[in-house]
Amino acid sequence: MNDSTPKAPWHLWAVGILGVLWNGFGAYDYIMSQTRNAEYLSQFPPEMIEVLDGFPMWANAMWALGVWGSVAGTILLLLRSRHAVAAFLVSLVGAAVNFVRGFTQELPEALQGPATTIMPIVILAIILLQLFYARKQVAAGVLR
Repeated sequence: MNDSTPKAPWHLWAVGILGVLWNGFGAYDYIMSQTRNAEYLSQFPPEMIEVLDGFPMWANAMWALGVWGSVAGTILLLLRSRHAVAAFLVSLVGAAVNFVRGFTQELPEALQGPATTIMPIVILAIILLQLFYARKQVAAGVLR
């Protein structure tokens, strides 16, 4: 590290560790869903499994970009890389496209409810916050 790079502020580590935990759960969910882990999927109603099985390939690709973009962004943030911004942007695009598809898809009644609407909004908000935080840290010279 050269003298012109500012020391990492405490909040970089706090945001990074929280990001690892949050995005780690998303990665776990993605892996368990994609590998059709029977024990994991047993917690969901059968209608949810049917919805997962009906995902078109492009929707799975967008889900992957959303999840793994955030995982990469968090790791890059902790490594103090400016490329965290690009990773969070990829995540935002992937998640947004997938959620728009989800909002326009008619779901079985068993899957309808406030969580179906609220959770995607929460996820998008967190990705946006991570993106804005990473951009701010690039501007401050913390991420190089």
